[in-house]
Amino acid sequence: MKYAKLSLGDGFSLRRSFLYYCQRIVTVPALRRLAVRALAAGVRARHRLPAGGAIAVAPATMRQALLDHGYVPLGQLLTRAQCETIRDHMRDKPLADRHGPDRSFTLLTMPHGVRLADYQLGDIVNCPHVLALANHPLLLDLAQRYIGCTPTISALSMRWSMPAACAGSNLQQFHRDADDWRYLKIMVYLTDVGVDEGPHVFVLGTHLMQGSARLRPYGDAYVAAQFGSERIVQATGVCGTAFAVDTAGIHKGQVPTGLARLLLQIQYSLLPAYFYEYEPVAYHGDVPVDRYINRLIVA
Repeated sequence: MKYAKLSLGDGFSLRRSFLYYCQRIVTVPALRRLAVRALAAGVRARHRLPAGGAIAVAPATMRQALLDHGYVPLGQLLTRAQCETIRDHMRDKPLADRHGPDRSFTLLTMPHGVRLADYQLGDIVNCPHVLALANHPLLLDLAQRYIGCTPTISALSMRWSMPAACAGSNLQQFHRDADDWRYLKIMVYLTDVGVDEGPHVFVLGTHLMQGSARLRPYGDAYVAAQFGSERIVQATGVCGTAFAVDTAGIHKGQVPTGLARLLLQIQYSLLPAYFYEYEPVAYHGDVPVDRYINRLIVA
């Protein structure tokens, strides 16, 4: 996904920048909830979840866990065989270094020192099982219940996190996201992830805290002292393991020290995430998808 130009210069869009910073500067939780209700009502009036969404209704306990904690385990959404198919399909697809996006390589030719490497959207969309999972009735229903209206898939990514002995990137330090008024992310491990393979770490309940218009990292010692170890969850599991998380809460991806981690991330939101510059891609598969839900990623 390409990041949009939000400051003055070539490619700057005043409308996109205004819409993005509107939700950034409203940090009081009560005011954000009011805005979410109003915006969700507008979306509901125009777009309804496809009828197939009733096939696999998300349990009320899942939505409640998200509301209360900002995090809920979803079990194994992909089988080991499906994860192997995905990895095999993507093995020769180009990757981009997150910290040097002009560099392109494959998994087998990855240069030494790369920490985080992303696949391209076109390859992700056309990878077996990915779009079917992103449009699974259970996930769409959970997103709809959490957001309050038919969700928009506003980001779809697949990223390798490579082992390292030193400190991580900004994504591998505790931080909070500010992608939209309300959103959630489904994270799916495509490799086995133990404590040494870079598990996702989330601080329960921190999605309810008042945010800041200025995003900043949080040190490990501060997080442990402020919230206590009982609120810090390390998500581990075999390949195919998934969880839903509201990353407005404090979180990080741990730096792998053992094997590399491959993560699929699906973001559902109320509106588009305006810090992205969307370029929908052609989909060549046969999974039927709702036009509205997928409009930002599928042409």
